[in-house]
Parts: sequence; C-alpha cells; structure tokens
Amino acid sequence: MTVLVTGAFGLVGSETVRQLAASGTAVVASDLDIPDNQKKAAKLPVGVTVRYADLTDAAAVDALLSQVAPSAVIHLAAIIPPLCFARRGLARKVNVDATANLLRAAEKLPAPPRFVQASSIAVYGARNPHRISDVLTADTPVHPTELYGAHKVEAEALVRAAALDWVILRLGGVLTVDMMGLMNADNIYFEGLLPIDNRINTVDVRDVARAFVAAATRPDSDKGAVVGQTFLIGGDESHRLRQGDIAPGMAGAMGLVGGLPIGLKGDPNSDSAWMSTDWMDTAHSQEVLDFQRYSWPDMLMETADKAGPLRPVLRLAAPLSRRILEFRSPYRHFAEPYADPWGRVAAKWGDPSPDNT
Repeated sequence: MTVLVTGAFGLVGSETVRQLAASGTAVVASDLDIPDNQKKAAKLPVGVTVRYADLTDAAAVDALLSQVAPSAVIHLAAIIPPLCFARRGLARKVNVDATANLLRAAEKLPAPPRFVQASSIAVYGARNPHRISDVLTADTPVHPTELYGAHKVEAEALVRAAALDWVILRLGGVLTVDMMGLMNADNIYFEGLLPIDNRINTVDVRDVARAFVAAATRPDSDKGAVVGQTFLIGGDESHRLRQGDIAPGMAGAMGLVGGLPIGLKGDPNSDSAWMSTDWMDTAHSQEVLDFQRYSWPDMLMETADKAGPLRPVLRLAAPLSRRILEFRSPYRHFAEPYADPWGRVAAKWGDPSPDNT
C-alpha cells in the first residue's frame, strides 16, 4: 500500500513517516515547499517520496491525490496554538478548508483511500478540574471554547460526512524527548501562561506516530473496529499530569533543576479560565491500536540520558535561566492571584475565541 502523509515535516509527521518507512510501507511525504522543509526532506529515510503541495489550493490537491493514488491518507497538516490565534484567516484555510479539499479529491479516486484525521482533545473545550471529576472519552460531548478546538470540530464533521472509510484520532499533549529543538520564545511564553494545575494527558510523539500507522494500515479485528471510529490518543496513566509538572520535569531531567519560574494556578470558580486539556480514558484506543510504549518516567530517563555531559553545565545555568524567564513571564507585574490564560493569549497573539462568537 501507499500512504500519503500531509504535514509530513512537523513533529508528528516526521516520526510517522519514519515509522511507516521502517515498516516497509510506501510513503509519500507532503508539505509546503519552503527552505526548512527542503532541508528536512534531505534527511528522510531512503525510499520516501516527497510531493510538495499547498493544501489550500484545491487544484494542487486534486493533482497530488491523482498522482499518488494513495491507499490511505494521514492528514496532519494544521496551524496550531498559539500561531492560529495570530493568523485566524490562514488557520481556517489550513485547518478546515484544506481538509475539505483533501476529502473531495480523495472521493474522486477510482479506489478511494482510508482517511485518517488528526484531531485534538481541544474539541472538548476548557475543563475546570475543581468541578469535573470524570475523564474524557470518545463519547464525551464536544464543546470547543477556543478557535483551534472549533476548527477541529468542523474538520471532524467534514470527515464523517465524506464517502470514505475514515478514522479520527484526538491527540493529547504531544511531547518529545528532544524538547530543545522545540524551544522558542513563543512556546516558552505560551507554556508559562497555562494554569499549572490544569489536568493534561501527555503522550510521546513516537506513540502518537504508532497510533497513526495502525489507524492507516490495520484492518478491523476481534480487538475492535478501526474504520469509522474516533480514538483518544494519550499515554498510559503515568501521563496523567498537571500542566506544572511537564516543563519543570523535562528541564530537571536535562539538568536545569529549578531553572523555570513557577506559574499561577487556575481560578477554581471559573469554568472558562482553563485550557482545553484533561485526562483521558485510552483503554479502548490502546486495545485496538496498541500504540502505548513510553511512560512519563521513561521519557524523563531518556531525556536525562540524551542531555549526558550537558547536565552539570545546565545545572549551573539554572539560576540565570530562572531570572531571565521570570523577567519574560506573561504574569510579570500581574496582580491577580489566578492565571488568566485567554487574556494573556489575546494580549500577545489576538482573539482566541471561535469564529462568529
């Protein structure tokens, strides 16, 4: 079979392409034709084909699908937070309109492919952990409270309405043991504005890729149907964390112990001042897709191993790191006792609310 992967040079896309190629599957990696992606293309596994395409261009998508004639499409291309809040128009074109373009092109093929859609638990909206005790399931009603989650709800509806075999994967907080490669000013600022007691279900990017490979290639079995199903993709129970556990845990594993400032807790009396994350019930997803391999402690130990001789150096740099990040904190000079994530997002990137609200 041939699998087309969109957004192939992103965090999840790169690992998904690698795993597909390692399994002997013919892979076509598609993304925008920009210098950074050209550099990444040069490092792809042998045998992977690259097809550059702008998915917001319907004609380009038709050409891509007709040329590749894939057995399955793994659709990962998206504009995610916080950039989607600053580029609302472009985010809609990529997150919703491009999905529609791909679905229409896939439906036209003589042998329509299985369509695997990357979604997000942002579809469930803000979740106040002081008032909610349950965990998310595929049957939990969707109620997006910000732009990205609303886009994913729209995209999911388009997928379900298409005349294709489909699978939807709702992703939790995707992490990598190579976090240094993702460090930039926007990501650090965004991490710093999140309520530290927000519940979040993280997952190793390698396990996410394994789930996408299974969703694209695995037939229905006695373990459960794959086609026509919505799966929650998170790590095992060790990945049921609080937001404030993640960055300090990873930084500490690298040696940067105490190198990050402590953020603010969320307002227990507000149902809106929380991020769209929570813990998940992944038992059914794991039974059918068999993707969980890396626990949270596993990731911390591997992060420490990768840091190796840099750990003592980073430990020495921790006090300076903390002072710099405190100076750049989204809550510097903030007088309120609780985090205001959406107010801080709006001030830096623009209105995060869903369209037409």
